[in-house]
Amino acid sequence: MYPHASALSPEALGTRQMAFVSKLRSAWQRHWQHYVAEAAGIAFFLSSASLLTVLLEHPASPGYQALSQHPTIRTALMAVAMALVIVLIVYSPWGKRSGAHINPAVTVAFWHLGKIRTADAAWYIVAQVAGAIGAGQLMKLVLGSFYAHPAVHYVTTQPKPGGSGQAFLGEFIISFILMMSMLVALHSRQLKKWTGWLVGVLLALFILFETPFSGMSLNPARTLGAAVAANSYTGLWIYWAAPVLAMWLATSAFQMVYGRTSLACAVLAGCEAAANTPLHADAGPATAEPPQYPDASGKG
Repeated sequence: MYPHASALSPEALGTRQMAFVSKLRSAWQRHWQHYVAEAAGIAFFLSSASLLTVLLEHPASPGYQALSQHPTIRTALMAVAMALVIVLIVYSPWGKRSGAHINPAVTVAFWHLGKIRTADAAWYIVAQVAGAIGAGQLMKLVLGSFYAHPAVHYVTTQPKPGGSGQAFLGEFIISFILMMSMLVALHSRQLKKWTGWLVGVLLALFILFETPFSGMSLNPARTLGAAVAANSYTGLWIYWAAPVLAMWLATSAFQMVYGRTSLACAVLAGCEAAANTPLHADAGPATAEPPQYPDASGKG
């Protein structure tokens, strides 16, 4: 076993840190397009949520005025629209390139499964956070007072009157369900190509039925981007801790049932098994390292 970092000498610790920096640099050179795709994906998602919320919830919006007496219809329209947004991201060329995680909790879960390398996972999370914060600032600039209106409030996600405990539990449950459903679908040869649509359906259902309990985030980066735009961080820890913990535990449960080499890769649009892995039709003996994404050649 390797010694714990705290037990290493300063020289050894410095060497390990320099090695990781080198891996980060190498990963950027080979896979920067994947990171840009992740940033663009979450930026598009948050921008869409912002524009749709203004359209459906701002009192001066024609959409709100036409449906002011029908809040359930407004919520249903939001749910369907955001489901289509996530499907578009997953099956777009850029979504297929990066895997369309657009969510630090999803990336951490796939890293836990060994489907994305540590350096790539670090860059994915940096890109997701940067994309979300950038989108929040752009929407703040473009939408101005419409974005700041209390009915919209920068599309922030904050605990509801039920309190932090209710919000944490709600986020934990929907995050666990989402991750487990994705893993089971990606494990199935028949369902894996439909994983993006499954995510869209679940997202719509969560918006419809879970929003009153936690505000329905699922995505730490999306919540952070909105919080920075609003300069309001109430309960932010919930929307980071609950999804990451829930998705981590979902991957652990998945491994207990299906084993450690049950997924071809970490692409939500689905993909075929990599060559020389147990899932590949012509593969030889199982390799010590599971298939990972992006692949070692840099082609992804």
